[in-house]
Amino acid sequence: MKWRSLEESARGADTRPLREIFAERKAKIAQYVPTATLEVHARAIAELRSQGLEANSIAVGEKAPAFSLPDENGKTVSSGDLLTRGRLVVCFFRGRWDPFCCGQLESMNQIVPAIQESGAALVAISPQTVKQSFFMADQHRLRFPLLSDSGNQIAHQFRLVYRVPDEQQAIYRQAFINLPFTNGDESWELPIPATYILDREATVLYRSANEDYTERPEPGEILEHLR
Repeated sequence: MKWRSLEESARGADTRPLREIFAERKAKIAQYVPTATLEVHARAIAELRSQGLEANSIAVGEKAPAFSLPDENGKTVSSGDLLTRGRLVVCFFRGRWDPFCCGQLESMNQIVPAIQESGAALVAISPQTVKQSFFMADQHRLRFPLLSDSGNQIAHQFRLVYRVPDEQQAIYRQAFINLPFTNGDESWELPIPATYILDREATVLYRSANEDYTERPEPGEILEHLR
């Protein structure tokens, strides 16, 4: 499914700030999703914040772990190879079923030429299978690699992973969000959304991580740090 509101579907590429796109999606969700369901998601976010997941994730100045992961076509993409050419922007996202992930990656897609002009590359990492990444890249016409991190192995090294609480699992199942199928394992684990910029030595120059999956950095902010 391609996540767009009716207003967004009437246009081409949405060039509004990401915060405006997300505000529209939040308003639609608040309009149509039961209050009890919204409260479950709010409790899950609050619990993650109490655990300090964002604060404990890999920080600016730390060395990021190397990775070699399959892209949406099954081709192995290596961080080491990319870093020999320049800096690297890495986005961790939850999956193609999340409208906020779709919105973020569509917005990042629009700045791919500017990222490349700055001498950097962009990849996005999620626990979804290669097949799911292929569907997402095709549906959203993404121009950068979507890497499949089976079992969240790399996300664990970045210290981003949590297990979806049981009550939230029940909500996802009711909404036909089948993470065991989408991710190819029974762990019900996801990364919190996070964006990193790595220098050629894999040192973290920039980090934006947030336990609230409805908040992501503006693409323009990423470009400012690359410049």
